[in-house]
Amino acid sequence: MLSRREALASLAAVPAIGLTEVQAQNQFYAGKTLNIIVGSSTGGYYDTAGRTIARHLSRFIPGRPSIVVQNQPGAGGLAIANKLAHTLDRDGLSIVVMSRALPQLAFLNDPNANFDPLKLTWLGSLSSYKDDAYLMVVNENFPARNMAELAKLSKPAILGGTRGGSTNITFALIGKDMVGMNVDVVRGFPGANEIWLAMERGEVDGQIVDISAIMVGRPQLWAEKKLKPLIAFGRTTRLPDYPDVPIARELVKQGDDFALLDFAELPFFMALPVVAPPEIPADRAVILRKAFMDMAMDETFRAEMLKAGIMTSPVDGTYVHALLEKAAKTPEPIRQRFAKLLADK
Repeated sequence: MLSRREALASLAAVPAIGLTEVQAQNQFYAGKTLNIIVGSSTGGYYDTAGRTIARHLSRFIPGRPSIVVQNQPGAGGLAIANKLAHTLDRDGLSIVVMSRALPQLAFLNDPNANFDPLKLTWLGSLSSYKDDAYLMVVNENFPARNMAELAKLSKPAILGGTRGGSTNITFALIGKDMVGMNVDVVRGFPGANEIWLAMERGEVDGQIVDISAIMVGRPQLWAEKKLKPLIAFGRTTRLPDYPDVPIARELVKQGDDFALLDFAELPFFMALPVVAPPEIPADRAVILRKAFMDMAMDETFRAEMLKAGIMTSPVDGTYVHALLEKAAKTPEPIRQRFAKLLADK
């Protein structure tokens, strides 16, 4: 049993320890620069999120470091994902706003996805897709108004897509093979803004895109109903505001197709992930994860995101890691079929 003097001495030491920890945290981040890297071009969904994060995150990090945003597009975001895993400094001074579909490529053993998603330091996701949807939208002058009319067209709808690992390509292929969408995809656009421009020029008919991304890229088109949604992915129920637009799960017929769609739609539930390199110092991982969630739940930050058109429904790094563990346990035949679907097209 402690003596009274020992007990008082122990109690007196507690705040001193806490102060020392805070001072150590402040000493690391104070005067430093935190890099936020976005693996896509400027002006799109991920870029807008990254720049909004940059305006707010510092006030939740002890020492309030400076923050800069770097756009490093390449291979649909795979270039920065591989760099994150292998060559980016593991000092807690770099985080990445990652394309949500890239971890899936790693689980499919894609030779270009040279990283293990389960070893990365996930801070969380700004969206769990609670209020969002991944829509196939076409220009208002496109001749089909719904899926039935699309199926009857003599020529397929031409959709714009980016590069490997991008969900806009993945779901165009899934829709074509499993749901019967009468579409073809033009790949290779650097980012969302370039696809919007191609739609405006009539070079493509539409794209598959988040409601949030529409609100970032072309909010006026959405407000003026100049975009026609034909089908929604990433949801288990229809959108309340669009009760006539079916969800993909309604149109899938075979049991294995449901399992494949479930694997394919997992990224939507970590729709705007932010991640740091593996094996960063444990105390800095704690700081960054807490700062991220404190920022994500902050009303000022969420209001600015909503003003930019991005609906937030934050989840933490533990939640994201659990989703990825689930994806990693998907039966091999389902994963092989998914990989073959992508490779064949």
